[in-house]
Amino acid sequence: MSMTQQAEPAVTTPPAPGPGKEKDGRTAERPLALRLLARPEVGVFLGAVAVLVFFLITAPPVRDGSSMANILYQSSTIGIMALPVALLMIGGEFDLSAGVAVITSALTASMLSYQLTMNVWVGVIAALVVSLAVGLFNGWLLVKTGLPSFLVTLGTFLILQGVNLAVTKLITGNVATDDISDMDGFDQAKAIFASTFDVGGVNVKITVVWWLVFAAIATWVLLRTKYGNWVFSVGGNQQSARAVGVPVTFTKISLFMLVGFGAWFVGMHQLFSFNTVQSGEGVGQELIYIAAAVIGGCLLTGGAGSAIGPVFGAFMFGMVQQGIVYAGWNPDWFKAFLGVMLLGAVLINLYVQRTATRR
Repeated sequence: MSMTQQAEPAVTTPPAPGPGKEKDGRTAERPLALRLLARPEVGVFLGAVAVLVFFLITAPPVRDGSSMANILYQSSTIGIMALPVALLMIGGEFDLSAGVAVITSALTASMLSYQLTMNVWVGVIAALVVSLAVGLFNGWLLVKTGLPSFLVTLGTFLILQGVNLAVTKLITGNVATDDISDMDGFDQAKAIFASTFDVGGVNVKITVVWWLVFAAIATWVLLRTKYGNWVFSVGGNQQSARAVGVPVTFTKISLFMLVGFGAWFVGMHQLFSFNTVQSGEGVGQELIYIAAAVIGGCLLTGGAGSAIGPVFGAFMFGMVQQGIVYAGWNPDWFKAFLGVMLLGAVLINLYVQRTATRR
């Protein structure tokens, strides 16, 4: 070897960290407990368990199978609507007309079928078209005007509330629709929307099954599909989402139409459960749906949440609503209890998320 050549320095490989050494903080995996705490539905799950245990202790009738079936039924009627409302909130909007839209759907199906003496399925399909049209109108007006969803859906809420009362009085002569239980197709429709089945001697409403099916579908859509990514994107930052090719207009309008679909389904359940509909109902239910979604971990600012969280949020509402009755307490305290539960759940979710983020 020539004297002018220099030997290249040897390349040394850093020793692998021993079993007792820590990984680099930038690549270390967070403990499972912290990763779970970061999930938006964990806080409401713990809250639902606490509420359940509380009423199991203070209200012995809750321990009966039929009582639990009734609690699940009450939860399902809230939860079916809370799911699309939650998806809409993740997308950065909310709908104040959801409560009265349920009654609009039921009134449409009932009056159209009865007054035209048609098969009830004609009214059911017409009600679906009307419900989707209401959602389409809300979404279209939102994206075309840029107005806040609060103002758009507040206007729709007032319109539907007035139309429900005025049209029902005009057609039927009173504030309720006529009984449609003897019309063609009623039994088949009731089997889908309002039937019961036996589980170990306990009658369970079909809405409980639909509630869980819809929750599973919504979870899959959010976590496993491109559309789910669009929902989170438009809720997190609409301008950035549009810049990377997300169809913001389609996503927003379709989310409002999903709320319309939920309103149609719950409206059909109410119609075929009671055979008639009171036109003044539904006012205030939109706040229950929104509260169930917020308790479930959905942020009012959008971009965060899940479909599982509102399931537990709706269960908490059903548990409290029926638990107060089974405990023999004054039902006037129901709304106060819900308010405390809402604030407590929001604060717990905020604390858990901030703790998990800091660590």
